[in-house]
Amino acid sequence: MGDSRAEELDLSARARPEASPSVRLSRRFYGLGPCAIIEGMAHDWKSRLADVVENMREISMQTDPQEMVRGYTARLRRWHPTDGFLSISRRDTKPGFYRIARSHLWGGERNPWTERDKLPVLRGGLIGELLTGNEPRVIDDLHVADDDPAREYFANMRSALAIPIYDRGEALNLVIQMQRKPAGFDPEQLPWIVWQSNLFGRATHNLVVSRQLETANRELEREAREIADIQNSLLPSTLPTPSHLKLAAHYAASTYAGGDYYDFFELPGDRLGILIADVCGHGTPAAVLMAVTHAIAHSFAADHDRPGALLQRISETLAARYTRRRATFVTACYGVYDGKNRSFRYALAGHPPPRLKRCDNQTLEALDGSRHPPLGLFPETEIAEAEVRLRPGDQLVFYTDGVTEARRHDGELFGVARIDQALAHCDVSARGLCDTLVAAVGEWTGARPQDDDITLVVAKVL
Repeated sequence: MGDSRAEELDLSARARPEASPSVRLSRRFYGLGPCAIIEGMAHDWKSRLADVVENMREISMQTDPQEMVRGYTARLRRWHPTDGFLSISRRDTKPGFYRIARSHLWGGERNPWTERDKLPVLRGGLIGELLTGNEPRVIDDLHVADDDPAREYFANMRSALAIPIYDRGEALNLVIQMQRKPAGFDPEQLPWIVWQSNLFGRATHNLVVSRQLETANRELEREAREIADIQNSLLPSTLPTPSHLKLAAHYAASTYAGGDYYDFFELPGDRLGILIADVCGHGTPAAVLMAVTHAIAHSFAADHDRPGALLQRISETLAARYTRRRATFVTACYGVYDGKNRSFRYALAGHPPPRLKRCDNQTLEALDGSRHPPLGLFPETEIAEAEVRLRPGDQLVFYTDGVTEARRHDGELFGVARIDQALAHCDVSARGLCDTLVAAVGEWTGARPQDDDITLVVAKVL
């Protein structure tokens, strides 16, 4: 802006008869709106800018709203000196009521967020009128009625500036600045003060909400950890040792708790039931349904030696009480290994078929002789079984789709072929094969976060 324009604005400001002789205002346009600059302050623009920048930095580092208000208020009083002030809030009050949050009359500071019970709650009067008006107001000649509930807070004050702090268009908070003399406020300052106060009010409210979210998140995290602990307690604490079979297992939820599940049922006659399941989705909801599935599976002990019957029982119970209304389901594979003849009788319900490596002839196959819809989709589902004879050295890998659908940074999936690659060496133990697969998935995904729960059960025939 050229000198002539600046001189014209200054002259125009000096020509206004209503301007205070002690405070002369010049008006300039700063892109966002007009800003009233008080020339009478004993600082040049660089000093004022430095003061503002320092204040903004302090605000940006605050984590406590009370500390942020304390620092900002101290600076505000230097910028806009007053003889008294009030801070009003009608958040969380009954209609028509409001709370005195701050006052110049109080010797000790009260924290409106932690000491709410110490704050006076009033109704009506001048403050109620100002809140209801929902607009800024300059009161040059202040008179408060004798029966006003907040009369004591206006004692000896003759002018006031009412600044509503808006939230969703409503003045939920109100700041009142006061002077002992009449007409103590220049209305030219009002637009800037309202703008400034509302921006700070929004920043304070955001900080309060942020702290509330942090508290809520900590509580949710605590609950999630407890759910994870409960879920882990449902998984086998030790692995069984049936004849001619060595086992290994790995479980990793994508969050604290997940929807994957594996279990073993030791049966008479040197037999072992092996169950692996995956609840649709992951996180806490899936973990809850996983616990339900665990309870159902253990409640039908009489069917543990019949894979199809057990999965059918689980499916019917889930559909009748838990899954149909929520449009969710559970995939599962359950099989019974017979140590006497090294046979494995199994049933599949929407679950990835286990991989079988024949180490005598180096062939790979999928145990997909029994395929049925996932559990919980239909109230009545008859699930057939299939059987395979195993030989010493054979390797079986049971897995959930969190393994095959693990993504690399470019989106490519880990896939079944890479499970087969890990099965290349027949001399590896069950534990070694399981660890090799876990490492291969981890190397494939790299630093990418785990998208889904990952569960592996590896069996090697001896």
